[in-house]
Amino acid sequence: MKHPLFTKLAALAAITLLLLFGLGLIEDVVRDRQRYRTITADGVASSLAGSQTLLGPMIHSACVESWDAVTGTGNDRTTVEKRREFVLTAMPDLLQLRAGTAMEERSRGVHKVNTYTLKAHLVAEWGSLASLRPDTTVQGSRMQCGAPVLMMAVGDARGIRAAHLTVAGQVLALKPGTFHAAYPRGLHAPLPEALVQRRDSDPAPFKAEMDLELVGTESVAIVPLGGQTQVQMEGSWPHPSFAGRFLPSERTVTDNGFSALWRLSSLASTAQQDVAASRPVCDTAAADRASYEAQASDSRGCTDSFTVAFVDPVNPYSLSDRATKYGVLFIALTFVAVGLFELMKRLRVHPVQYLLVGSALCSFFLLLVSLSEHLPFGVSYAVAASACVMLLAYYASHMLGGLRLGLPFGAGIGLLYGLLYLLLQLEQTALAVGSIALFLVLGAVMVLTRKVNWYGLTPQRTTPPAMSAATARTEAA
Repeated sequence: MKHPLFTKLAALAAITLLLLFGLGLIEDVVRDRQRYRTITADGVASSLAGSQTLLGPMIHSACVESWDAVTGTGNDRTTVEKRREFVLTAMPDLLQLRAGTAMEERSRGVHKVNTYTLKAHLVAEWGSLASLRPDTTVQGSRMQCGAPVLMMAVGDARGIRAAHLTVAGQVLALKPGTFHAAYPRGLHAPLPEALVQRRDSDPAPFKAEMDLELVGTESVAIVPLGGQTQVQMEGSWPHPSFAGRFLPSERTVTDNGFSALWRLSSLASTAQQDVAASRPVCDTAAADRASYEAQASDSRGCTDSFTVAFVDPVNPYSLSDRATKYGVLFIALTFVAVGLFELMKRLRVHPVQYLLVGSALCSFFLLLVSLSEHLPFGVSYAVAASACVMLLAYYASHMLGGLRLGLPFGAGIGLLYGLLYLLLQLEQTALAVGSIALFLVLGAVMVLTRKVNWYGLTPQRTTPPAMSAATARTEAA
């Protein structure tokens, strides 16, 4: 272990551990910036409006059934009134929604959040309102039901900017709230008794139309509440993310925006039964798919919905986090390159020089995340990579004894940065491309060192020649 080779290997191992610690600190910085961005989004949502969910229109009526129950016998016999409270709902047989979204970027500090204004026109038709007629469960009971209420629930009522309702050709005034215990945020309008009675004798469908202007943050979800649901949505955002229980039947995404169409049947969804059972709407905007599946499989269940999220495809923090995960590979390949120069050109590079080269590689990731908060990610990457390549090429030309070796070293580092950028842009094939590139690097190292006598790098142990007997006797004397 006293041989310089083993001493140097031990020093390089210690340097590598130190650099890995530095990479870990940089990853913590990236996570902190991601957390600050999430806090910013929550702050905008708390001041403006959060993610929106559209549920409705539907009609409901609160009812109370009461009856007298006799308990005890003889002198202890008493009569007690018992009550049963329940809600009757009428889901539309046909639900049509046409919506357009206009995006607006809000920012706090260096963090930006996508908000939108949604203008929707909804048409709902009921073939029958028989589900609003209560059935008694106790003979001789008394039944009292409130006036039917047409409601429209939203995720965050603060985002409602304007609303207009027409029922059976008659304009009705909308009031805040829904009078529904499970979905309290939204709008409602009591239906006049004349409209409901006229419906019993009119064979035409009971029709309601609503114009709604709504603002929200980052995503909008829709519950397919109709027997037949048709949703057509257009927007100016060129990077929509379609999620939830149903994907659009047709969609077009261009650089100028998107257009999507959903056609759904109640035969394919349990939304009507879920809403009748007052189940919460599934959180389809959750980033973690595993948590969504866990929620969907919960014994309580949740109401089907589908979502359009207005995501930023070039999230600098997620890309920077992915980049730092390649930091260990960068350091290893660079150290291998420096070691090859040492081996092939008979040079000596001090461990401190290895440390400085590794530190320059680590500083790239910190430069990347800091610049990407102010510049487009591609520009930030180019600036950070160019700065590090020029620094390492300049330093290597002195470390390795001239530009003849320093420039190829810098070119190799530049190639590594180019490969990393390619991996960051790839989603489905990043693993395949990275594996192939690593295999090619390994193959190049093996070809370059195929004639190296590795045993020749360490001195051979020599056994001292045996002393003659005469010499031994002389020394003994």
